[in-house]
Amino acid sequence: MFDYVIVGAGFAGCVLAERLASRRKGNILLIEKRSHIGGNCYDHYDDQGILVHKYGPHLFHTSNAEVFHYLSRFTDWIEYQHRVLAVVDGRKIPLPFNLDSLHRVFPASMARSLENKLIGHYGFDVKVPILELRKQADEELKYLADFIYNKIFLNYTVKQWACSPEEISPEVTARVPVFVSRDDRYFQDKYQVIPRHGYTRLFENLIDHPDIKLMLNTDYREIVRLDADSHRIRCFGHPFEGQLIHTGMIDELFDHRFGELPYRSLKFQFEHLAGDRFQEVTTVNYPQDYDFTRITEFKHITGQRVPGTTIVREYPQDYDRLDARRNIPYYPVFQEENLERYRRYAEFARRFPNLTLVGRLAEYRYFDMDDIVARALEVFQDRFGNGA
Repeated sequence: MFDYVIVGAGFAGCVLAERLASRRKGNILLIEKRSHIGGNCYDHYDDQGILVHKYGPHLFHTSNAEVFHYLSRFTDWIEYQHRVLAVVDGRKIPLPFNLDSLHRVFPASMARSLENKLIGHYGFDVKVPILELRKQADEELKYLADFIYNKIFLNYTVKQWACSPEEISPEVTARVPVFVSRDDRYFQDKYQVIPRHGYTRLFENLIDHPDIKLMLNTDYREIVRLDADSHRIRCFGHPFEGQLIHTGMIDELFDHRFGELPYRSLKFQFEHLAGDRFQEVTTVNYPQDYDFTRITEFKHITGQRVPGTTIVREYPQDYDRLDARRNIPYYPVFQEENLERYRRYAEFARRFPNLTLVGRLAEYRYFDMDDIVARALEVFQDRFGNGA
């Protein structure tokens, strides 16, 4: 029998497996329903030899030194600064919308006036959430806010979330700011890197320990059962006295007893092209036209020098656990009724003394990669002790 059973081999599961194997005595079973480790960060070489991210672009950025140095034990890095353009009225402008974007879409005199007012109201080198900017009483700034909202933010949000921005939690809308700066990088974190040999190699290194047993292509429900009445856990048909760490969907774990939690899913359309480059930067967003939200070109990320190039178009869609084309949950839908339902599940989960929930799906929260690594390290420290 195992001392720890971990469901899900993404960042949350693999970091906790590594910490438990390195710092605690005991056997660890890591269960993953997919055919690979790494969760949505999984990458691989396509048929043309280009390293692609199967589930969309994953770009590591953080200002958390502890997280960066922890992961540096398991990978070397390549420095990478992410840049994004958006096609607005047929013209490509930098995202987040910044002072350079301002001068590309408005006449020079108007752009200068708007720039002066933005700096005067908010200062320089600051990010202002678009919904906050829309509250401005100044007519020129309100016009700017409405332009950005209608041309960039609104349609993209509707495509991504299938609802209006006002229906989504500020936790989401604050992630799309107006940047009062000429810094055209998408992120401004201290550390902006990608694993030199890919994310999958990083994950392989994380769980390379004799006390960790990995089971791929395995539905955890074939192994683990939770008794809702006794609040006990069974593993391989026997009472389980160890620790169960679950990183998957919390509503699935409890057989949807309080109803299903909604998620958004994605469809990816990969295409290999003969030319050396398809677009100027890694990612170009399409907030106005087309059903897809963005196109990503992977050679911008890796810097590979191989013939041809591979791109991926990203189509948001509703999650449906019964449809194999839509049954990967990517994003919780942050609306109050959904959060209230999640809280019911979280309260019920606390009745199980040897159950720990970690991760985007288990905690129904949005985590960037560095956030989830930090969260896993925090859970290890608080729940299992003995330091990191």
